[in-house]
Amino acid sequence: MLVRAGARIQVPEGSPLRAQLRTREARAMMAAPRIYAPGIIEAVPDKLARISAPLSGRILALPRGLGDAVRQGDVLFTLDSAELSTARGELAKTRVVLLQARRELDRQARLFEAEITPRREYELAQSAYAQAESDSRVAAARLAQLGVTGQGNDHEYAMRSPISGRVVELRGAPGVYWNDLNDPVMTVADLSIVHLSAAVSERDIAAAFPGQKVRISLQAYPESDIEGTVKYVGEMLDPDTRTVKVRIAIDNADGRLKPGMFAQVVLAGPARRVVTVPASALLQGGLYTRVFVERAPFEYEPRTVTVGATEGGNAEILSGLDAGEHVVVENGVVLND
Repeated sequence: MLVRAGARIQVPEGSPLRAQLRTREARAMMAAPRIYAPGIIEAVPDKLARISAPLSGRILALPRGLGDAVRQGDVLFTLDSAELSTARGELAKTRVVLLQARRELDRQARLFEAEITPRREYELAQSAYAQAESDSRVAAARLAQLGVTGQGNDHEYAMRSPISGRVVELRGAPGVYWNDLNDPVMTVADLSIVHLSAAVSERDIAAAFPGQKVRISLQAYPESDIEGTVKYVGEMLDPDTRTVKVRIAIDNADGRLKPGMFAQVVLAGPARRVVTVPASALLQGGLYTRVFVERAPFEYEPRTVTVGATEGGNAEILSGLDAGEHVVVENGVVLND
């Protein structure tokens, strides 16, 4: 039987409830709250290359297949391209014209110095040479842009890998005519390091900073967490989700992490002084949570509290309780009836 005295509840002497009730002191401690954010694994942008053909043509060969390792500079595919043949022919033609213009300019220079030909003829030769030189540079620049020279097979083009990595996507095949220059023939990626793009809530963004170590759990590997390092905190807030993108670098030497995998990031917030009690002290009553505070031996007072994070069997009390006060942690429900 319980005795009520105002807001307080007394357990009378001789009551068997005295032996059932246990109390624990509310403790103050420095703690860093955990902040959780959803994320997705992505390839590092500068380690992912979607390889498109710079000119149209028929694919002759694909020396590298899906899953193959490649080094920077390796040939990925070769094309039989009429455009390349035309570009090489244009360069050869401009070089012939340039040579002829050079000879004519030298001839006109000698005649002009000997006062045999008028200045106008000499100036026309200078202009023709300048135009021929410009045309030759343009033709050579076109081939240089493709990574080839004026020498070699007139119509065969070899596409080389700009990075080292593996072929992770392959869309072309020998014999196929490829004329969409925006459509990649294949994709090469170096996934030895990947990024996790996490969406951190606006209210928690102050806790994220470059160089910060974070813990990551993945749906694919729930049995083990991994560690990552914050590389970049986004400058823009998504107005729809009220989140900021945080990019986290993760070592992926074993290749377990695949772009597109879902993950959850745990960031440690700034350390602060908090009051904690065992979670067993919390009693839910409608919309409110309360604890029973021991005011005197076997005399208890119900107290409504605001609860923060709960972790490891302990709950953070944001308001309603001070450090040093004792709360009922076992069988408090009998006082709640």
